[in-house]
Amino acid sequence: MTTAPPAGLTWRLLGKGPQDIPVSADEVRAADPLTNGTGRGVRVCVVDSGVERDHPFVGPVNGSWVVVKDDDGIRVEETDTGDSCGHGTACASIVRRVAPDCELSSVRVLGERFAGTGEILLEGLRWAVRQGFDVINLSLSTTRVRFAEELHALVDEAYFNGTIIVASAHNAPVESFPWRFASVISVGSHEEDDPALHLYNPSPPVEFFAPGQNVEVAWLGGRTTRSTGNSFATPYIAGMCARILSLAPRMTPFHLKSALHASAANVH
Repeated sequence: MTTAPPAGLTWRLLGKGPQDIPVSADEVRAADPLTNGTGRGVRVCVVDSGVERDHPFVGPVNGSWVVVKDDDGIRVEETDTGDSCGHGTACASIVRRVAPDCELSSVRVLGERFAGTGEILLEGLRWAVRQGFDVINLSLSTTRVRFAEELHALVDEAYFNGTIIVASAHNAPVESFPWRFASVISVGSHEEDDPALHLYNPSPPVEFFAPGQNVEVAWLGGRTTRSTGNSFATPYIAGMCARILSLAPRMTPFHLKSALHASAANVH
């Protein structure tokens, strides 16, 4: 059994660096992502198909890695090969738009035609979690139930060590992971016209809705296109998390969910 600390004391969070808990209500209010914060000093990793370097809508990429599987096993290596299909670049451009001063990195787990496997996803996500990124954008999921238990343990590990995973709900009404787990921030898309609007969903499992319909995004070759789907709502929320953390870096994933809830347009 545990009890609250005596007045004047705080808990010390075990995990990524010393952080005093609790964060005050004033800090939550001050970290209003709608008007403040640029993402400065916050490390965001896009686990996807890679990111095209120096795209005018993405800007600098701090590091790029790829999951490789061959006869020697499965591992993560540095790469300069960019994006295999455009999806990761699109997501990165939305993060950059929302949190322009964040530090963006990329782990490639998808190949051409958006193809990937559960084990590649697991390895890339595990690597990103253990690098201690502040925010991980995961605009993909797996329907393979055999990966669910290990994914659940991994996203819990991230949560308890201060890394927030923002995960896209599947676009189809099928069971997929890890967006359904409570230790991630799960995102779907809304159909409102306001491109700077996020909503809280009072009927989970999807927790938040963000702009994801006909969104202008970066694409391969320095171009742009318009795309629709939960994939493109997710980096909006990831960018919001980066903005909040740039103002209140002591926030845990629990506090971030509270701040997103408090700033949602449909919460009064």
